[in-house]
Amino acid sequence: MKVRPYRKGDFPGIMELWSVTGLSRPERGDDEATVERSIAMGGEMFVMTGEDAGGKITGTSWLTFDGRRIHMHHFGIIPEYQGKGLSASLLRESLRFVREKGFQVKLEVHRTNEAAVRLYRKAGFEYLTNYDVYIIRDIQSIEL
Repeated sequence: MKVRPYRKGDFPGIMELWSVTGLSRPERGDDEATVERSIAMGGEMFVMTGEDAGGKITGTSWLTFDGRRIHMHHFGIIPEYQGKGLSASLLRESLRFVREKGFQVKLEVHRTNEAAVRLYRKAGFEYLTNYDVYIIRDIQSIEL
């Protein structure tokens, strides 16, 4: 398997991966324009592909940059390729990007995703205690 940066035309394969892994839902606003805008703002989208997968996108790691730190999103491998050690190489390439940018990296992971928690802790991520995450997805609901 090979890890490479996003290229124009990758998005349908990315969306297919996100759909089967549950990484994307309509309310999240994950679309091609958002991915490309985040890359233009200093982020990156890595995709994993391989000949044994027929060139299909088998993994993604979306890194966004807010000017202060890098956020890692949508890190996943399609189910039929999970458990084969592929996530380590995808994470290694993601963290190489982080080191080159020179900013902290932050991610969110479900507590029940034990394999991901082990991967991230092994890579040096630390659990931030006493934090809960809140979000407003429907911006039209904001009362001013």
